[in-house]
Amino acid sequence: MLTEDVLTGNVRTGNVRTKVGVLALQGDFREHIAVLRGLGADAVPVRRPAELEEIGGLVIPGGESSVMDKLSRAFGLAEPLREAIADGMPVYGTCAGLIMLADRILDGIAGQQSLGGLDVAVRRNAFGSQLDSFETDLDIPAVGEEPMHAVFIRAPIVESVGEKATPLARVGDGRVVAVEQGSLLGTSFHPEITGDTRFHEYFLQKVRQAA
Repeated sequence: MLTEDVLTGNVRTGNVRTKVGVLALQGDFREHIAVLRGLGADAVPVRRPAELEEIGGLVIPGGESSVMDKLSRAFGLAEPLREAIADGMPVYGTCAGLIMLADRILDGIAGQQSLGGLDVAVRRNAFGSQLDSFETDLDIPAVGEEPMHAVFIRAPIVESVGEKATPLARVGDGRVVAVEQGSLLGTSFHPEITGDTRFHEYFLQKVRQAA
């Protein structure tokens, strides 16, 4: 059950409030920051390795995964991010963020790398182009009984789920669009633009537990 602190977005260890970062190299990081701050969290953009030391959890937003990969390496963030994930930092990836967290990318561009951590294989733009974007309602018991309205924009799909990861949601044809593995979360869709904050609340709960 979510505690009052989590429901209001307050992530604390003792009396110290923990910052939550949003990777701000590319993509819709501003929308995630707005949602997290709306929940009362101390959300900050992250662009430099030193800023990782100041946060207790990280959101990787939607955008273009290949560009995000190149920028994370150019800014010296890729290896520190991999180390933070391996050390148990809670991380939530949406759309491109899910691709960044996947251990395996089935159709990445030449040289594309992921940060890894989620024992899944993903396929980029699996639902088609921007014109094939769609919305649907999903049953996601982990975040509540009410269905969640989900928006898919050039979304990836989870083609296979390894033993370490757990599917959280599927679309009507059975394909997986949300996964969890310990302190890591990934969704193919964009809850930051629908007004339904339950996934962000669920992520903040993981941050609190890790703290």
